[in-house]
Amino acid sequence: MPASYDFVAIGGGAAGFFGAISYAQARPGSRVVILEKTGSVLGKVKISGGGRCNVTHACFDPRTLTTHYPRGEKSLIGAFHRWSAVDTVEWFEHRGVKLKTESDGRIFPVTDSSETIIDCLRSEAEDAGVEILFRTGVELIGQEGETLVLTLSDETQIATPAVLLATGGVRNGSGQRLAGGLGHEVIPAAPSLFTFSSNDPRLEELAGVSVSPVKAAIPGTSLRSTGPCLVTHWGLSGPAILKLSAWGARELAERGYRFEVVIDWTGGAGVEAVEDLLQANRDASPKKQVGTGIEGLSIPVRLWQRLVKAAGIEAVTWANLSKPLRRALVNQLTASKFEVTGKSMNKEEFVTAGGVHLKEVNFKTMESRRIPGLYFAGEVLDIDGVTGGFNFQAAWTTSRIAGESAAARAE
Repeated sequence: MPASYDFVAIGGGAAGFFGAISYAQARPGSRVVILEKTGSVLGKVKISGGGRCNVTHACFDPRTLTTHYPRGEKSLIGAFHRWSAVDTVEWFEHRGVKLKTESDGRIFPVTDSSETIIDCLRSEAEDAGVEILFRTGVELIGQEGETLVLTLSDETQIATPAVLLATGGVRNGSGQRLAGGLGHEVIPAAPSLFTFSSNDPRLEELAGVSVSPVKAAIPGTSLRSTGPCLVTHWGLSGPAILKLSAWGARELAERGYRFEVVIDWTGGAGVEAVEDLLQANRDASPKKQVGTGIEGLSIPVRLWQRLVKAAGIEAVTWANLSKPLRRALVNQLTASKFEVTGKSMNKEEFVTAGGVHLKEVNFKTMESRRIPGLYFAGEVLDIDGVTGGFNFQAAWTTSRIAGESAAARAE
């Protein structure tokens, strides 16, 4: 006889935990279990935000919140009205987790430790009676009437009326296999939130240099973004670049991650304004060498010197800056072109585009439109957000709705 549970969450990440907790708290005394194929849970929570856990983002209007999702924007509107970033903040703070909002809108625990969030989730799960089975993979989900039967990696079985598929991004294969095995259309995975690799000499030995804001664009596409840009050991990163990677996830994959990116280091000041600024520096300091820096632009000196050199300017004073050299410098400042030769993971981020097709999910309940009792939450869906806590918010929202909906269905 298969073991029997009221609710089974497949996946011990943020979505699996929050869904299981939501169900168990809605139906006290029910049998709820989280199945985790590895030996630990909440691994992505632990490493997110550099180990601080970017819980959500201070974007409290549901419709505005959806604009941060390259895939899933329309589907999430109703969902965010039911469980928004406000609800997430209140949920954690009601459980003693004090949160803080940083200048860019990201929300972290005041402890600056992801362990605070992990401890909260594990404590809530334990108090609600949620069981956790480690090293327990799911090989198959079958149907027997209104019951779903899970065949586990050790060949034992679990029977349940409600399953939450929360296996994370479909690149790991298990979510894609289980959903596909039940007839669901699964959009292939493609990396999102990645940095751009470039061996341009202007960037050599400038790792850590940051400029904010810049405007970034990929010629031949509609991809545009504004925000901070960070030079890394391997190329370009920062929010401006990560936005491009998220919105262009599929298109850039099709290009084999080889393309050109154009950076306006002035943040969109415009050619005329930059020319006026160069003239102002010439008038104010005619004997000063151009390469020593510029007044009026927030560009670090080391980067400025590289751009000046790329414009063909060596030991030239402002007074001797010819019109051709000035035009070349304006071009470097407003339209620096960099050849991108590949991608790199953003810190420990591993967000993917792709997943269960959203048309096959009822976003009022997060239940499958094909299989009664099957629910989806988190990155197993074809939903992904830009960097800044948005992917966690989608996980909290979809799993909360799934857990409560499954509990209501059971009643």
